[in-house]
Amino acid sequence: MELELVTKKRLHLVAGRSHRELAVEVAQCLGVDLGEVNISEFANGEIHCRFGQSIRGADVFIFQGHCSSPEMSINDALMEQLIMVDAAHRASAKRITVVAPMFGYARQDRKAEGREPITAKLIANLLAAAGAKRLVSVDLHSGQIQGFFDGPVDHLTAMPVLVDWMAENLPEDLVVVSPDAGRVKVAERYANQLHADIAIVHKRRVRGEKNTVVAKDVVGEVRGRTCVLIDDMIDTAGTIVAAAEQLADHGASVVYAACTHGVFSGQAIDRIKNSVLEKVVVTNTLPLPPEKQLDKIEVLSAAKIIADAIDAVFEDTSVSEIFDGQNQS
Repeated sequence: MELELVTKKRLHLVAGRSHRELAVEVAQCLGVDLGEVNISEFANGEIHCRFGQSIRGADVFIFQGHCSSPEMSINDALMEQLIMVDAAHRASAKRITVVAPMFGYARQDRKAEGREPITAKLIANLLAAAGAKRLVSVDLHSGQIQGFFDGPVDHLTAMPVLVDWMAENLPEDLVVVSPDAGRVKVAERYANQLHADIAIVHKRRVRGEKNTVVAKDVVGEVRGRTCVLIDDMIDTAGTIVAAAEQLADHGASVVYAACTHGVFSGQAIDRIKNSVLEKVVVTNTLPLPPEKQLDKIEVLSAAKIIADAIDAVFEDTSVSEIFDGQNQS
């Protein structure tokens, strides 16, 4: 007697409590409902979760923003995602994919000085140990982080969203500017898409001091031109504001900034408000609370990019084709 079993693929998308707004938007783009995952805390703060329905044999995507909010720290958010992954693994999910629009602790991707950790590798190890088989993230701080995770990594880029905005809102005679030497390759990709010129702000950090930057000089012709600074994230805004001032000092007529992740910690909002920057364009990979919203800051949605990638992973089609391979370089 032969038994033939035709299995039905099931996409199951759940989200933690960090940046649920983006998770809801992604679910709408996919045309699915967010799965029920009951998250609660014990009296001592330990996190508990229980999936509301059977996920046995399902393709489970576990969405969580690696970010701080008034309700929880980035460490709480990471722990919550690890616990959800473990629960899915023990509930016999067929495959577990971690969706982290911004990968936490990514800046510590190598030892810059002695006796330091490599936290990007640590987070990758923790996710794998919990049971994650695949990782989806947007604009990792450095490409080599893809190699820290032993399973497949879908490295998405917000470039299509940012390029579309620039093409519609900025003049054709544009200069794409890298705020430091390390971002030149990324700036070149934007410049190629926009058929624009490129410039570099040369800067140096103060050794041993975090978040301290000294901008130095500008390489490239920016006088009388519209400039747009490109970076993967804006944290304290020290780098981007100092670079904008350098461009203004070198005669740039107007300076914009475009980045994927708007962290905006510390004095970032005040710095941007008082800077020469005309506008800062970011995506919603991180939430922007009301107290940080400015007329100078415009937020674009990355939901469609993330949803398209989730759909491609589920359907076993190419993710890099969504970006014409631009997410790989």
